[in-house]
Amino acid sequence: MTKADIVSEIAKSTGIDKNSVLATVESFMSVIKSTLSSDENVYLRGFGSFVVKTRAQKTARNISKNTTIIIPEHNIPSFKPAKIFLNSVAKK
Repeated sequence: MTKADIVSEIAKSTGIDKNSVLATVESFMSVIKSTLSSDENVYLRGFGSFVVKTRAQKTARNISKNTTIIIPEHNIPSFKPAKIFLNSVAKK
């Protein structure tokens, strides 16, 4: 399912025009991105949590040049679904 499909489904089920729904979805994603960028987590009860995880520094290999490189510590976004969400998907 794409973002356009999500917007269409929400517009169909609520009766709100697609442009308003698209603006709302874009704003929702923008808020989540900016919140995670400032190292804060987003918790949506019954759905899941968007959290920032820190990856430790590690040594990797560049196979084509046969050299080692160091990948510095960095943050990545992660999603952890809620138990209710996991159970509803597992039952289907």
